[in-house]
Amino acid sequence: MRSLRARVFGVCLGSALAVTLGGCVGGGHAVGAPGSQSIPIGQSTQTIDSGGVSRTFHLYRPQGLPDAAPLVVMLHGGFGNGAQAERSYNWDAEADNGHFLVAYPDGLNRAWNAGTCCGQPQRDNVDDVGFITAMVGAIEQEIPIDRARVYATGMSNGAMMALRLGCQTDTFTGIAPVAGTLLTDCSQARPTSVLQIHGTADDRVPYNGGPGKAFAINGNPRVDGPAVESVNATWRSVDACGPPTSTSTGSVTTQTAGCPDGRTVELISVAGAGHQWPGGQPSPLAELAGIPEPSTALNATDTIWQFFSQSRR
Repeated sequence: MRSLRARVFGVCLGSALAVTLGGCVGGGHAVGAPGSQSIPIGQSTQTIDSGGVSRTFHLYRPQGLPDAAPLVVMLHGGFGNGAQAERSYNWDAEADNGHFLVAYPDGLNRAWNAGTCCGQPQRDNVDDVGFITAMVGAIEQEIPIDRARVYATGMSNGAMMALRLGCQTDTFTGIAPVAGTLLTDCSQARPTSVLQIHGTADDRVPYNGGPGKAFAINGNPRVDGPAVESVNATWRSVDACGPPTSTSTGSVTTQTAGCPDGRTVELISVAGAGHQWPGGQPSPLAELAGIPEPSTALNATDTIWQFFSQSRR
């Protein structure tokens, strides 16, 4: 992996908003030299060059990986970073049980260029699609991964970025946006399994579309995108799916559409849930930020991995 360095994580603290929507800045020191061919078991931070810029990502490598390991790319929300996403959404424990790799890339200035959002990356037209696909290729140079089992998920701005990756690359077999919407051209998308998870009371990225409650991601205005069910219909069209069927258990409603070649497009709606990752780590400061703590009606991480583990090319 070109310019690859293994690092150890530092400890950091974030504001209430950062903890809930994104995170805090991680630290660390280099423990390997550029060009090192070893990625350690457990947590590490790696660096690659993308578009002439040094970009970082955190990687979790569990014990006992298969010869060709699945890879999940977890994209943090606005105001966050990869280290925060690793702490908040319980993917490392999921990887231990499921025997797969997890990558947590860092957006520039705590945001992703997801199309018409967000922050500096959107204003500067940063090629985050190029960075993330290059990251997958760099990981593959160091650890054998199963290219038929590479997946992307994300929270909020990260969910919007996951949708963009699904629309504009052929790298990912499945995507799972949480609390996001589609803010980029998707007319050339290839068929991809998609699972959306969204709270019906989300006021930042409204379930029914339109502008969310005003807050800025590094100077960007509030999100203004299509309704969640409209995004789901877009993907059913891309995948040539049949009509969806709907089931409800308590506050959780699941719409599932079967598609050719074993693909699936699903939408899970959590009644009354706000802008959150259901089942994620609660923040004692969330109430101060005006954002409800995560719903316990659904464990989004478990649900997404179950979906991914059944999605192959």
